[in-house]
Amino acid sequence: MDLTSQVTIMGGACQRDVLAALRGDGEVEAALDDGTLIRTARGRVALATSPSSLRRASTCAGVLSHRSAAQHWGWAQKTVPSKPEITVPRTRHLSAGARKLILPHWSDLEPEDVKGLVTTPQRTLVDCMRNLPPDESLPIVDSALRADDITHPELLALAASTQGRGRTRIQGIARDATGKAANAFESVLRAQANLVPGLNVRAQVPIRLPGSRVVLHPDLVDPVRRIMLEAEGFEWHNKSSALTRDCRRYNAFTVLRWTVIRFSWYLVMFEPVYVHQVLLSAVAGTLAIPRHANVA
Repeated sequence: MDLTSQVTIMGGACQRDVLAALRGDGEVEAALDDGTLIRTARGRVALATSPSSLRRASTCAGVLSHRSAAQHWGWAQKTVPSKPEITVPRTRHLSAGARKLILPHWSDLEPEDVKGLVTTPQRTLVDCMRNLPPDESLPIVDSALRADDITHPELLALAASTQGRGRTRIQGIARDATGKAANAFESVLRAQANLVPGLNVRAQVPIRLPGSRVVLHPDLVDPVRRIMLEAEGFEWHNKSSALTRDCRRYNAFTVLRWTVIRFSWYLVMFEPVYVHQVLLSAVAGTLAIPRHANVA
């Protein structure tokens, strides 16, 4: 194994003395001289090819966490942070200049909470569920489930094992999470719908059209109130065939007396108050009309 591979396995950055013990002081100095390694802080080095976020974490003697860690693990999310989110020890002082370059968190992480210079997938999920609003944490957790990086029973067990601040919030997000969500857009909409009293939506519920073998899977469905929510992305509808197919689909549900509500990406991401008001009105409008769903 060469030095570059060694540092890569260690997370892209590491303590210089640890690397020197493995590779020899001469090889480390040679790598620093030829630019393979760079000094990020006193006693710390990183590969010059490591992502800038990892190099900043090394500079601060911290680790990538929260949304930046979620991005590292490949999970979809509502918004990527404008600066790396980095967790440092509680006693770590950050200069004003450093704070301009990162979004800092302070916590004394256990060794098992860190892999390389990134919080582990489990710790990342807990941090996101504890500290982010539901419409940011739920898409991340949904994505982790969708990627099979954690199972739902494992997620529930992880939530149950947490202690302290935000435990109730963590357990609620874990219960609501599902790998059935198609994308982060849909997850954000579901998180917003969960805040509406009387509305209980589920992702990708199969609905069979009466007298037909056709089974459709709307984005979000409340089968009791017969309310259907669709997260409409422009990419899907920029072709005439896709638009025509969805028109047929919406017409079928409307004839069957479903309340079909469509939200664009812009409305969901930037006008959550509007989304909330529309859903409140939809629930109020259907309270007096009990109906039965054709749920497969």
